[in-house]
Amino acid sequence: MNPGYVGGLLIGLAASAMLAAGLAIMKSRSEALPAAQGTAFLRAIVRWICDSAWVGGLILETAGYVLYFAALAEAPVSLVAVMMQGGIAVFVVIAIFFLHERANAIEAAGIVGIMLAMLLLALSLESVPPHGQLNSFALGVLSAFTLLGTAILCSSNRLRRNGASPAIASGVAFGLSSLYTKALADIFTAHSGSAIAIQTAASPWLYLMIGTNLGGLVLLQNSFHWTRGIIAMPLSSAISNLVPIVGGIMAFDEHLPVDPTSAALRIAAFTLTILSGVLVAGAEVTHKDDRADLVA
Repeated sequence: MNPGYVGGLLIGLAASAMLAAGLAIMKSRSEALPAAQGTAFLRAIVRWICDSAWVGGLILETAGYVLYFAALAEAPVSLVAVMMQGGIAVFVVIAIFFLHERANAIEAAGIVGIMLAMLLLALSLESVPPHGQLNSFALGVLSAFTLLGTAILCSSNRLRRNGASPAIASGVAFGLSSLYTKALADIFTAHSGSAIAIQTAASPWLYLMIGTNLGGLVLLQNSFHWTRGIIAMPLSSAISNLVPIVGGIMAFDEHLPVDPTSAALRIAAFTLTILSGVLVAGAEVTHKDDRADLVA
């Protein structure tokens, strides 16, 4: 691995911990705050903003995002996404010991699978080549197909009856935001002085980044309202990390490792992330029907 990436990856690890802690605070307020939906959407948002604890979590999230942006300026988006998965473990620990949440055997297997995928991704970093230039057309096409696929998937009644649907959608939104953020980070590294502000303001990626971040935040908070954080956050985070890894390959020319072993580990990690996400979402659909077990 390029030694120059190490600093960016360490920053990404710190960012993931801050983001996880911020989400845990926001989850802790989910029962007291309403979901943002329908005609009560704006009223719910106002309630969130007026809640000091929730705003504190949001501030911590913002600080973590600033570090994340700094990490993207130093390392390829697919590698930073690996380090961001460390936040899953941090959140799960907080959820168990501070939010007193529990997972059944199937859900726990899915969560462990997501963490194992993170380990496999880390082991596959040895021979990753430098990232290439942004392919704007490819990123646009990827965004369109990803959003269409998400809309179709989340239209499932089974997923909408529990917190899985908004959790999945939030992961896609955050994942796309990571790609747009990377495009903006490249602007920062390619320009200097006032040119940075001019190029940033003229870039569509800025507004897409803001929109997907806000949308992901609302969707994830809604998911927190309807299901346990120990389910919603790993599911959202796994998808939000999978999207930029795939997007990095398609839009930023971040190829799979040349070494066959590293490439096999990377593919295995992709597959395990998807299967574990399905396991967590599917288990939640089954487990949600049993209200007594839900609060076990």
